[in-house]
Formats: sequence, C-alpha cells, structure tokens
Amino acid sequence: MQQSRFELKYHLTEEKALRVRDFVRCYISLDEYSVGKPNFSYPVHSLYLDSDELVSYWSTINGDKNRFKLRIRYYDANPGSPVFFEVKRRMDHCILKQRGGVRVEMVPWLLAGHHPEQAHLISKDPRQLVALQRFCQLMQQIHATPKVHIAYEREAYVSDDDSFRVTLDRNIRAEANLEGVIKTHMANPAPVYERLVILELKFTNRFPNWYRELVEAFGLMQCGAAKYAEGVQGVGHRALRSAVPVVDEEPAHLSLEMEPRLPHRGRSANPFPTWLQDLD
Repeated sequence: MQQSRFELKYHLTEEKALRVRDFVRCYISLDEYSVGKPNFSYPVHSLYLDSDELVSYWSTINGDKNRFKLRIRYYDANPGSPVFFEVKRRMDHCILKQRGGVRVEMVPWLLAGHHPEQAHLISKDPRQLVALQRFCQLMQQIHATPKVHIAYEREAYVSDDDSFRVTLDRNIRAEANLEGVIKTHMANPAPVYERLVILELKFTNRFPNWYRELVEAFGLMQCGAAKYAEGVQGVGHRALRSAVPVVDEEPAHLSLEMEPRLPHRGRSANPFPTWLQDLD
C-alpha cells in the first residue's frame, strides 16, 4: 500500500494555531479520530529505527532529495491494538508512504530480523505484506535498530475525498528507546519544537486555493519540521549509542573557541517553495 502526497510545514504559536483552526474548519472537517477528543487531538507515537551511524538522520540533515525513514507508528500500547511498520520515503518533493499493520506481539520477532509473513499482519491485503517486506529489507540494508520514541498530540482535518489533510501537532517530545518496546509512557523526554505548534498542509495532486489564502492571511513562512531529526538532537548521540555527534553537539576534538558550521534548518525566505509553481 503506497500513498503519495506533497506536504508543507509551518511553525505556529498556540495563539495563531487557534485562529488557523477556525479558518480550516470553514473548508474541511475534523478527522474521525479527533472528534470528541480533548483539544480535538489524539496521541501519536512513533518508534524510529536508524543505523548506529544515524544514516537516516544525516540524510535528513544533509537535505538528500531521495531519502527514507523507518518507523513503527502506534496510537496506544494496548495488547490487542495494531502497530504499523512504515516506510516514509521522500522522492524529490513528493512523499510516498508504505505501511503494514502488524500484530503487536510480532514486533520483537520482526525487529530481530526474521522474515515477515502474512500471519504477522492484521490484514490479508497483499499490499500490506509488500510494505512490511520492504520495511524489513531496508532495515537490514542499513542495519537499523530502534533508536528514538517520538510522541505528540495531533489535531487533524481531512477533506471528504481525502485529497487534502491539515494537521496541528503539539507537545512534541523525544526519548531514546533502544529496546524497541512499544510503550506510551516516557520517563524523561526531551522537548522538540518547544512551545510551538507544527502545522502541516498535505495534498495529493492539486494545491487548493484556500491553502494559499490561509498562508497569506496568517503571514506564514514555510520551513522544515523533521520531528525525528530534531528528536535525535534533543536526545543526543550518547543516549543513542552512536559514535558520531549530531548537529548542535560539539565534537570532542573541537576546542571551546571553535564553532561547528551547522546546516540551516530554519525558516525559508518564502511562504511557498519554488517547486509548487510547477503544480499550479
């Protein structure tokens, strides 16, 4: 099961996020999982896998146009609830996602490197087995193991045909999880994008005019918001048992007077990326 889409991300204050909520509700409705929830939000948990050299992390930091992330997405830690093995791939400007819903008791078996089987899945849809097989192939290819648990609360809106989706993510936090345990409790998480709300505008083919009106009305500037990369930096390489320091950590061989040059990951100079013009 492979879905492709485009997405734009923006950093908001809580006050602006509430006004954006009112704007969005004029066009699309709450996602079914947000209805009736406190603050219209449901919990999202992701266990990200990476190599000991943090290949996936550095691919994001370096801005590689073709890259992927491996994560296990879940919404609670109940024994009967499924977890989703996901491959999130970026191909230039397009996001492609494959995922297969797995029985939670099979997670340790699959993370140990055993071959995926149809019986491990909650669905008989063959596309989900293909997605799980691809996940395991990439996991073995880069020697990925569990690294970081990312959690947040998501307020989501979706169009009737699922071609447009808007999300507001709050209280983003990260913690090392090297054992691969499916859990929701976090003992001492590091805040990610502290006091900010991450707005994501997602669409499949056509960029709707009201997206443009929203961005211009609130003076938003498009920027990066890679939760996993920021989470790695909040947790630190030592907690992840990586020999390589990450961005915002000073390598041991640098003196106190030296400052490492960091990639720019802040706001862009424009509210819309230049490639968006090709889709209009």
